[in-house]
Amino acid sequence: MVVLLTLVLAGPLSAQEPGVHYLHQGMMPPGAIGGLQLQRGGPLPGFFQPVEIKAPYGALISLAVEGQFDQPQKAPMRAGMLIAPVYRIRVTGIPRHPGEEVFPTIEIINRLYTPRGQERRFAIPIDLTQEDLELALQGKFVTRVIYLEDAEAALPVQDPKGQNWFEVGPGRDPLAMADRLGRPVAIVRMGGRLPTDGQDPGMDFLYGCPPMQKFAPRIKILKPPPKRRPAKPAPPTNVVPEAPQR
Repeated sequence: MVVLLTLVLAGPLSAQEPGVHYLHQGMMPPGAIGGLQLQRGGPLPGFFQPVEIKAPYGALISLAVEGQFDQPQKAPMRAGMLIAPVYRIRVTGIPRHPGEEVFPTIEIINRLYTPRGQERRFAIPIDLTQEDLELALQGKFVTRVIYLEDAEAALPVQDPKGQNWFEVGPGRDPLAMADRLGRPVAIVRMGGRLPTDGQDPGMDFLYGCPPMQKFAPRIKILKPPPKRRPAKPAPPTNVVPEAPQR
């Protein structure tokens, strides 16, 4: 079993809830932790938390809609997911593994408290790395806990390698570690489980296919190239006529 702990930098989201002590463990069944979070109260039920699913270049993501996986889309893709339900997705087109599939689950256990009207601007990153997908293809179970870093305890520097996750090691609970470092917001699990029927995965495999909001992909607006000023004509040169030959 491979347990990974993902780190999400707080950035501009400095307003946090008070520290929450998790009495449950990250190895609990999918959906159990999110359900317990709803019992705490607060503005959690009915809120669609935006997430951004990332994957290696060339991989395709399919969301479960109405009992079926929809058309594959290029990563990254964005969607809104409720807190507590479990969402099953399908990953195909994995580099160096043609024809193979992985079916991770995503469980949102808390939300981000962003400025009103800017919820979609700050999405929880769900990073499906090449290493994670290959471990799942080998039949190993990967648990990734995403948490919002404590702004008061975070170092004001960025990892020079650009890595935003680290491994907690065997025998340690990633949820408890994430709770000590910040506020856990999502759990991603992936392993070797496959549907019995690829055309009809079944509602049990899809965890009831909970509702979600599909967001249009972000479009980066490129600025037009600057207009070039017309080149100034070269100044005329004085040519001295040659003397006639005698």
